[in-house]
Amino acid sequence: MSTPRPAFRAKLVLAAPLLLALAGCGNDTSRSLGFTRDPPDEFQVTTRAPLSVPPRLGDLPTPTPGAARPQENRSAAAILAPGTAAAQPSAAERALVAQAGSPVEDGIRRRVDEESLRLDAPPRGVVDTLMFWRPAGPAGITVDPARESQRLRENAALGREATEGETPIVQPRQRSLWEMLSGS
Repeated sequence: MSTPRPAFRAKLVLAAPLLLALAGCGNDTSRSLGFTRDPPDEFQVTTRAPLSVPPRLGDLPTPTPGAARPQENRSAAAILAPGTAAAQPSAAERALVAQAGSPVEDGIRRRVDEESLRLDAPPRGVVDTLMFWRPAGPAGITVDPARESQRLRENAALGREATEGETPIVQPRQRSLWEMLSGS
C-alpha cells in the first residue's frame, strides 16, 4: 500500500475545514446553490383577467364602488368545474345526507385532529432509547370486537341508537413484579 503524497495530504487538510463550514451552513447554502427548489404555492397563485375594450360600451353595467371584482376570489370548485359550484345538491346527495343522521358537533375537526395526534408517536432518538429502554405500550384503547358486535346487534334488535350503551374495551393484563423488573 502506498502512502499519500504530501501535496494531496495538504489539499485534504485545507479542504476539510471548508467542507465542514459549508456543511454547517445548512439549508440556505443548498438553496442558494440551486440544489433545492421552491415552487410557488398552487393555491395562492391567482391571475387577473386581461383588460380589453368591449365592442359596445353601452352594454356594460355601471360599477359599484367598493364591490369585489367579479374575476377575483373564485373558488377552486368554480374554476375546475364551472357551473357546478353553486348548483343545488341532487336528490341522491340529499338522501345520503338525510340517511347519515343528525349534523355533527361544531368542534369535530379539532377533536379528530387532537385524537390523531395522541395516536401518532414521534420516532424515538438514541437518548430516548437509552433513557426509556422499555418498549412503549400500544397507543389508544382497544375495543373488544366480539362484545361490541353483540352490543350493536342488541341495540338494532331493540330499536336503539348504535351509540347507546358503553363500548366494551379490552382491559390490559396486569404485569407481575418479575415482568416489571425484567422489562418484558
